[in-house]
Amino acid sequence: MDLSKANTAKNLADAFGGESMANRKYLFFADVARQLGMSDLAKLFRETANQETEHAFAHFRLIHPELVVKEPSALSDDEKKAIISRCLELAIEGETYEYTTMYPGFAEQARADRDGAAVTEFEQQQAESEEHAQIFRQAARNFGLLTHIENHHADRYTEALKALDGVTPAPKAAGTEATTRKWICRQCSMIYDPIAGDPDSGIAPGTPFEDIPDDWQCPICGAKKSLFQPYEEVVPAAVA
Repeated sequence: MDLSKANTAKNLADAFGGESMANRKYLFFADVARQLGMSDLAKLFRETANQETEHAFAHFRLIHPELVVKEPSALSDDEKKAIISRCLELAIEGETYEYTTMYPGFAEQARADRDGAAVTEFEQQQAESEEHAQIFRQAARNFGLLTHIENHHADRYTEALKALDGVTPAPKAAGTEATTRKWICRQCSMIYDPIAGDPDSGIAPGTPFEDIPDDWQCPICGAKKSLFQPYEEVVPAAVA
């Protein structure tokens, strides 16, 4: 599928939106039929809704071929993480659009139309979309942090294995500059990098660990700041 053609890309997006909306609409109709005691019609609406979902999925696969999973067992861990990271990115993007642009605009128009019920609905959905976006951001952040933790643990195990063979571990030391010195949580091994900061907790990039408020907690396990210690990294070999 050639998505470089603007019209085709737009048509696929519109088709996905239409099929998705049909799915939810038919599920609503199924619920109405159920409440009215018309079980056969409720079943018909649910079955049709499922079919619309499959249509929507087919369109979405064409829009995002990078998310198509054919043989999960053939994927490397890095490939799996790349796919799920992309899913989180798209989720964050969608929810952020909803609470920063879509619902505020809808609410403003509803106020102009003096439709109080619609205003309340849009404002509630705006708040929920913001909450969802934050949840997805935290999930994405945790996903990345956990990758660093896994790498840290893997390095330690590798060193231990080499030590059994008599290989002396490479010398390590904590950084000397506060602006670049990393700190590691003794409880879960989360690594705080001052260059990245912790924006989700209000810690701006470039914030040295020493300048973080004392009530800050590890974003992974909730450990107190006092449970962190300077992170020792391999000392680069001197250039001859």
